[in-house]
Amino acid sequence: MSDATPFDRAHTDGLLSFLAASPSPYHAVANAAAALEKAGFRQVRETEAWDASTGGKYVLRGGALIAWYVPEGATPATPFRIVGAHTDSPNLRVKPVPDTGTAGWRQVGVEIYGGALLNTWLDRDLGLSGRVTLRDGSTHLVNVDRPLLRVPQLAIHLDRQVNEGLKLERQRHMTPIWGLGQAREGDLMRFVAEESGLDADAVAGWDLMAHSVEAPAYLGREEELAAGPRMDNLLSVHAGVAALTAVASGGGARPTTIPVLAAFDHEENGSQSDTGAQGPLLGSVLERSVFARGGAYEDRARAWAGTVCLSSDTGHAVHPNYAERHEPGHHPMPNGGPILKVNVNQRYSTDGSGRALFAAVCERAGVPWQSFVSHNDMPCGTTIGPLTAARHGITTVDIGVAILSMHSARELCGAQDPYLLANCLTAFLAE
Repeated sequence: MSDATPFDRAHTDGLLSFLAASPSPYHAVANAAAALEKAGFRQVRETEAWDASTGGKYVLRGGALIAWYVPEGATPATPFRIVGAHTDSPNLRVKPVPDTGTAGWRQVGVEIYGGALLNTWLDRDLGLSGRVTLRDGSTHLVNVDRPLLRVPQLAIHLDRQVNEGLKLERQRHMTPIWGLGQAREGDLMRFVAEESGLDADAVAGWDLMAHSVEAPAYLGREEELAAGPRMDNLLSVHAGVAALTAVASGGGARPTTIPVLAAFDHEENGSQSDTGAQGPLLGSVLERSVFARGGAYEDRARAWAGTVCLSSDTGHAVHPNYAERHEPGHHPMPNGGPILKVNVNQRYSTDGSGRALFAAVCERAGVPWQSFVSHNDMPCGTTIGPLTAARHGITTVDIGVAILSMHSARELCGAQDPYLLANCLTAFLAE
């Protein structure tokens, strides 16, 4: 790795461990909350009254987490510095009636969640994770983290044209196998309950998904790359937690703003949920923070006017085998630092002022950065950035880390970039 670029392998080691331990959004927020608790943050519940105390606090709701740190001297009109990210990734999710099968095979019925690269889920050893809800309303994390499921591809002998173009039907071709015999109603949930030490008869609902059990790993001659699942977008969640806890630790001057991490769920299917970026969660938390410190509507308006959000999500590194698909003047590379994401049609929320802000943050952090814009003939994806800007009326800048194989069951980034992103976010939150 380049001696000119700062790098702390321990941060990327931590990311790989976080990816492995977070096979679902529910695990991701639980692990993020544990890291926050270790740093002195405390959970506040939405059903209880909030107070004006300083320090670190967080709210959990489903697969989403909002955490913030109120420094000494903060007023009701103190603005926020928000790092936005999301916890969900495209995958295969278990149907309400999951037990199915054909031709002597036992299978699990799944729906396709988000824009998954379907072929990357073929012939891969899969576990099962998520949460179950019991009849008493309690929820429990579950994780069968061993080879349990597999979506087998048809042999080339039975599809001689497969290498001319693989076509997968979501309903027929993406149903995993998990054994032999006849499907029996309730078998999967009984199995999951037994594996998790729960009473199967008490299980009333579930939010379960398949995940690859292959461990994240360094890759390359000099291990300059890192490969693993769910980098889009747990890479940003992990960096955001590291940045927020670093600022809260008091290693430098106390911030003059209130640093926030907003990790939403359901970004991959449009963010339209009570835990998504189009929902009320972030606005509700910020408003309650203002009001708990004695503020009124005028204080809220003043705080919003000075608030800035960095929406951090992964973007596309230039692909060596498909360089023509990328904008010729913008070729982000792994280990080149965070990317600034721009789209004049507001698929990303960055404008010229946002570019200047981001450049200043990276300069303070001593971090290199790159620009990303889509090829004019290619449709541009989007993020929580425009949603956050439009819903809350706050300045938002879209950034991230350049990766390959986005939306694959296993993605690839530069091994230095997670650390560089965390440094950038720390400098931003420390303002």
